Amino acid sequence: MADSAAAATASPEGLCAFVDASPSPFHVVETVAARLREAGYTELAEGDRWPAAGKHYVVRGGSVVAFDTSGAGSAASGPNRSGAGSAASGPIRAGFGTDGAFRIVGGHTDSPNLRVKQHPDLESAGLSLVGLEPYGGAWLNSWLDRDLGISGRLAYSGPDGAATVLVRIDEPILRVPQLAIHLSENRKGVELDPQRHVNAIRGVGSAAPFLDVVAEAAGVDPASVLGWELMTHDLAPSRVVGADGDLLSAPRLDNQGTCYAGTEALVAAPPVDGVTPVLALFDHEEVGSGSDRGAASDLLLTVLERIVLAAGGDREDFLRVMSRSVCASGDMAHATHPNYPDRHEGAHRIAVNGGPVLKVNQNLRYASDAVGEAVFAVAAEQAGVPLQRYVHRADLPCGSTIGPITAARTGLSTVDVGAPQLAMHSARELMGSADVGMYSAALAAFLAPA
Repeated sequence: MADSAAAATASPEGLCAFVDASPSPFHVVETVAARLREAGYTELAEGDRWPAAGKHYVVRGGSVVAFDTSGAGSAASGPNRSGAGSAASGPIRAGFGTDGAFRIVGGHTDSPNLRVKQHPDLESAGLSLVGLEPYGGAWLNSWLDRDLGISGRLAYSGPDGAATVLVRIDEPILRVPQLAIHLSENRKGVELDPQRHVNAIRGVGSAAPFLDVVAEAAGVDPASVLGWELMTHDLAPSRVVGADGDLLSAPRLDNQGTCYAGTEALVAAPPVDGVTPVLALFDHEEVGSGSDRGAASDLLLTVLERIVLAAGGDREDFLRVMSRSVCASGDMAHATHPNYPDRHEGAHRIAVNGGPVLKVNQNLRYASDAVGEAVFAVAAEQAGVPLQRYVHRADLPCGSTIGPITAARTGLSTVDVGAPQLAMHSARELMGSADVGMYSAALAAFLAPA
């Protein structure tokens, strides 16, 4: 692998620390923002006027968009008004061009889990329970028999009006027990009902209202709580594992693997004349992205246009810049499972520690086309890392990403990429430790094309 700054700053241990610091999308944003501030970025509010240039980020709930317009001749200045480097140069030029363009790495901050219901306090068989429901495509069996904490945010009535506060309880206060094998039919396991079988035990007998416990942990008067977005997280720490330390075991690798690699890539990417690097991490991908801060919202488009406007450009400049810009939709990819090789497309094996993955689907579950493939292949070559190509089995339904949504919403040329992993959507996932640096290096090269 090439000696790149992104590879140097991104490490398996760094990813473990990132994941452990980020049990909810709101905590992901907090972790990313802290890293960006360390690298000289400052936060902008959507309600303020924005400066013409600099390193900045914008937060909207569990989503964050960061960008660097401090370089000379960034995309913010718009294409040359004389016509040089205009959109007429065509899609290949739009893919490889470096005069007046955004290079965007996209991803998502949310992961499948079990979330707290609006009336959480339940009792059954003499036990106090917390009502939970699945979020996204959680692999429910993997959440059983685990020590679970709680994280998320509370909205409350403060002295200056409504406010929000992050909350995190890293104590084993909840557990969803498996049914004993002796009580299952034919001892073949139980098909879990998401309504009845994933409520968590919190104690024996009566207990204080659950939301009161959470509010007190957040330092908020329970009577002032107005709303909440709370979710469970596995308390086992992330670890580098394997006999040779070549694997990484952690929750939420989908898609915090991209959040971490993309953040390190943005920080490490060198300035390139005419290119504005952007990192866009959205909430709610696992449930379709249709929210005020999801990939289907106006968040990315609004930020990109305001970058151009703040630099003195106009709507025409913005549209011209967009015509030559490109987005790499980063999400984790399926490595070939050694125990289930038949569940994978035989001609497209994906190896753990085999390098970043370019994902293609003919039915556009991924947004990659030939131009996008070429752009990322060049980035991988520039970074000196191997590139793998993934195709889903044609007789199995294929998952999707923010890629097709972002492409349709913005008109950006988009390519879907990721890092290989096993056990996707499990409470505990697995990837190769060497893939962390290679993935980040490829994303950095994409953000800063040579």
